[in-house]
Amino acid sequence: MNQNFPIYTTANECQDCYKCVRHCHCKAIRIINARAAVIPELCVSCGECVKVCPAEAKKIRSDLSRAQYLIQSGARVYASVAPSYVGYFKGISIGKLAGALKRLGFTGVSETAIGAQLVSSQTAELLKKAEPGVYLSSACPAAVDFIRKYYPQWTESILPVVSPVMAHCKLLRKTYGEEIKTVFIGPCAAKKNEADRNPDELNLAITFAALESWLKSAGVTWASVVDDSLVPSPAEEGRLYSIEGGMNDTLRAPEVDARLIAVSGLPNIARVLEKVDLPALKKSGTKMFIEMLACDGGCVNGPVMERGSSRIDVLLETASHAPYRTSLGREVPVDIRQYVYPDHLQQPVPEEAAIQQALEKIGKFSAEDELNCGGCGYNSCREFARAMLDGKAETSMCLSYLRKISQKTSNALIKYIPVAVVITDQNLQVLECNRHFAELCGEDTLLAYDSCGNLNGAYLSSMIEFTDLFESVLANGGEIEKFNQVSGNRILNISVFAITAGQTVGAVIQDVTQNELKREQIAERAKEVIRKNVMTVQKIARYLGEHMADTEILLKEVAGSYAETKDKENTPK
Repeated sequence: MNQNFPIYTTANECQDCYKCVRHCHCKAIRIINARAAVIPELCVSCGECVKVCPAEAKKIRSDLSRAQYLIQSGARVYASVAPSYVGYFKGISIGKLAGALKRLGFTGVSETAIGAQLVSSQTAELLKKAEPGVYLSSACPAAVDFIRKYYPQWTESILPVVSPVMAHCKLLRKTYGEEIKTVFIGPCAAKKNEADRNPDELNLAITFAALESWLKSAGVTWASVVDDSLVPSPAEEGRLYSIEGGMNDTLRAPEVDARLIAVSGLPNIARVLEKVDLPALKKSGTKMFIEMLACDGGCVNGPVMERGSSRIDVLLETASHAPYRTSLGREVPVDIRQYVYPDHLQQPVPEEAAIQQALEKIGKFSAEDELNCGGCGYNSCREFARAMLDGKAETSMCLSYLRKISQKTSNALIKYIPVAVVITDQNLQVLECNRHFAELCGEDTLLAYDSCGNLNGAYLSSMIEFTDLFESVLANGGEIEKFNQVSGNRILNISVFAITAGQTVGAVIQDVTQNELKREQIAERAKEVIRKNVMTVQKIARYLGEHMADTEILLKEVAGSYAETKDKENTPK
């Protein structure tokens, strides 16, 4: 977990679903022990993984404590508020938002859209002088990084202009002094990369969510806030930048003789660039400008924005705050030039033999085995194999492979377990069983099993007598156990259990007939032995009783004779 990068994963919350891999166009995710980790050198911080993570394990670095420290340090701190605030703080005016920020200790509050107006003015001037060809916007830092890393051949087409927030910070420092501190507040994670790379101009970038948390912890409520003024003045057409095509709207003028196209979402940007026939376009004399936005629909659909933030009502509300005018002719009082250079990623190209070995590890031995289902998050099995070779993926990510392993394991267990096993659906039709179950049901059923290899689809009622146990479990769930149940000429121990409530039920049936017969035989033998022992004891008792009677008579006779002799001796002569 790298919390120094703008986006990271809380590992103990990751639920092993690979949804982030599926949605990450850059495949900047590494799976380690079934947990997803962001690969900083591949990531452009678009934040798509943050939006789609069902467990909310993907996080955007907060930086809230650093912003609070700036305020507490006594520095003069100015806030640059993104125009997408309309979609996040619904019903809250920019004046009220300024009042809340002033309550937190900000010296002044300004709109990033002012910087956007400078960027549009500079872009328009460059386009007016440009030759036929394709030109790309520089406004979205995630889109710019995407070009630098994954389409470096197009880097020279990016117009040499800074992003709106960087233009805004330059203007604020020129206006209020180089010693001031600036904090961007918006929906974006990629702005944190800009702050990290340009700490002398943009000190920090925090999200709307972080600001909301800050206001709550400080006890600032909207009801207690009064509107405050913006510095140096409210923005105008630059507020359109938060919606797709908004930048182009600020460039529309006869002097800009270029085709203006807006493309949002990294996959769409890639698709457009891959289909451009640049030589043919130049030959035709066409000048094309592409407004690139990493988030679908624009910044109003950024990673911290709520679902539905790009609804038509939000778009209309955002547009209603922006006067429709062109940015052409606006004065640009600061130097906002910036040249972008490619960042050539060293992407290893594995040999075909290595790819094939990786495919075989997940049971793909031929082209027919390659399902390309996308369950692992990659577009094809071969792409997944390359990811495994790069150390970005694990074999356990292949769902079809896991299913086959699981099925083979369960089949082996069912087949070789030394008792009868059967699984049925809600209609009591067999889904799976083993040969022991067929044997239990009789010779005809066993013959059918040996002929087909299974009894799938057969009705349970045609084979056994105790289907009422299955019906009860289907209706009520749980488990039923019956011991020493007589079924025909057999004695059975039966365990019936629910697998899927109301849909699937299984049973383990043990034939204990032979065991019970042996027990009965042992019991009979024991009874016979006991009977004989009782008779012997009785005989012994009888004999002992007769002997004791004879002994008693004899002793009495002896005693009587002894008494008579004694009396005679004691008689006086």
